[in-house]
Amino acid sequence: MNIPQQGQEVGQQNKATVRKFFTLLEQENITAFVDLFAENGQQINPYASGLFPAGAKGKAALKAYWEPVPSNFAGMKFPIHEIYAMEDPNMVFVRYAGQIKLKNDAGTYENEYYSTFKFDSTGKITEYVEIFNPIVAARGFGLLDKIK
Repeated sequence: MNIPQQGQEVGQQNKATVRKFFTLLEQENITAFVDLFAENGQQINPYASGLFPAGAKGKAALKAYWEPVPSNFAGMKFPIHEIYAMEDPNMVFVRYAGQIKLKNDAGTYENEYYSTFKFDSTGKITEYVEIFNPIVAARGFGLLDKIK
């Protein structure tokens, strides 16, 4: 097998993991979701704006970050608009939407996202960067006056 073909296969596998990442979130299966990460895997939220957590590092921290999320909502959907394995197939870029149904018929929170995923040689996520519009998020959760 030549190197370009190996790279394409790695890229396809990593893109499949990204799709599984969103499917598991939609299914609210946080245990399997966290298992997609390497032991030292991390989530980075560079636009948290003091309103939301800046991220989490390590499986225990990721589990603590994500475990309470499903109980806060009445359902989550993450349709993918675009997904690309990069020149280095251990990095994937994805553009997607978040469609979050709020509890008690309080409406929906919707935002557009861009994310990068980095993978180790075993296909585990080492880094997930979540880029979202913090103004839309703050408006959706009634936090506009809290932006720092």
